[in-house]
Amino acid sequence: MITLLACLLVLLGAFVQYTIGFGLAVIAAPLLFQLSPVYVPGPMVIVALVVASLSAFEHRDSIAFGGLKAAIIGRIPGSVAGGLLLLWADLASLSFWLGLSVIIAVAISLFPIRIAPTPKRMAIAGVISGFMGTSSSIGGPPMALLLQHQQASYLRANLSAFFVASCIMSLAVQSSVGFMSLAHVYAALPLIPAALLGTFLGRRYGKRFPQRWIRTFSLSLCAISGGSAMLSYFLMP
Repeated sequence: MITLLACLLVLLGAFVQYTIGFGLAVIAAPLLFQLSPVYVPGPMVIVALVVASLSAFEHRDSIAFGGLKAAIIGRIPGSVAGGLLLLWADLASLSFWLGLSVIIAVAISLFPIRIAPTPKRMAIAGVISGFMGTSSSIGGPPMALLLQHQQASYLRANLSAFFVASCIMSLAVQSSVGFMSLAHVYAALPLIPAALLGTFLGRRYGKRFPQRWIRTFSLSLCAISGGSAMLSYFLMP
């Protein structure tokens, strides 16, 4: 039953992500953690790597690696810092941080100001993304904030390419601190088909729904799930 619920959450997250550009980890991660801490961050990052790889390949002609260089370099120290947090934090602290990451993601998605993606800002976003992505599997919002006003094809292509590099870094760091093992790989395996199905459904049916409705629903769900994850910090013994 837990595996089935986990697959449904990932399917929903993948559907929303393909439809409005974000949602996989932000929606699924805090609820998956409540089902079983084994799913976050490692297995969730594996699923994100598969989805990002497919998206990057699909939009490969629009990828601009030169513009991503500063963010990828910044991602390295951020990933290391995220790994150190995993070593330091207990389950209750990780639950609180996961919930806080989701609330931050929601706040960033509502940020109305246009911020130009200069190399310095891309590097800073890379550091923050590395820290959040490695420790909680939610590393997309800082980069999405900088690129949100770019052309849709450019945005999807370059976020996907960045996520591929980011996920590989996070998995390497998580392996070194004991948060990526065969048990985590086995936990991720059933989630991958669910993510692919969610992506397929989003590609086929997502545009039939008003994006404003899906965005409002997704942000509301994220706020509730993030708040519940933070609340569980105070309820855990």
